[in-house]
Amino acid sequence: MLLPGDQEVVARLWSRRQVPDGWRYEWAYRRTETAPGTRWSLPSEYRVWVRTPDHVRSVDGVSYDQVPTEYLPKPSLVEQAPGPSRPLGWVMAKAGGRGPGRGGVVHAVNCDEAPAGAPVPTLEQALDVTQQPGVPLCSLCGAAVELDPVLKGFEHGFGER
Repeated sequence: MLLPGDQEVVARLWSRRQVPDGWRYEWAYRRTETAPGTRWSLPSEYRVWVRTPDHVRSVDGVSYDQVPTEYLPKPSLVEQAPGPSRPLGWVMAKAGGRGPGRGGVVHAVNCDEAPAGAPVPTLEQALDVTQQPGVPLCSLCGAAVELDPVLKGFEHGFGER
């Protein structure tokens, strides 16, 4: 492990953690210091979280596979579909005419096909509208991916068990 002032010490890897901007590694190293004004030696263990390889070099031939590792949780399908910056909500683009397929289309609020300035209904209102005959969900913006499991049940599409 590389310490400030170009000091180099042998350290032990305790754990590693995935964070949004990369990985952090928890290292421990020991030092023996003499207490000021005495002849007593004080062994101490220090633990630090650092980025590797900025502050640490691995030892050739040593496996780090058994080190406890904490991964970031995988985003749910609902989080993946709209992406991290998608505003919440859905809007209805009304279609002209009468009959099946003429009720309009439900879009995510930031869909290119969504009408500008349309009111954003609550989730319950959006679900009520989508259950009406002839009201499709936009597959371009993710409204279908987001609302289909709520409408049809979360088991729908995953096969029988």
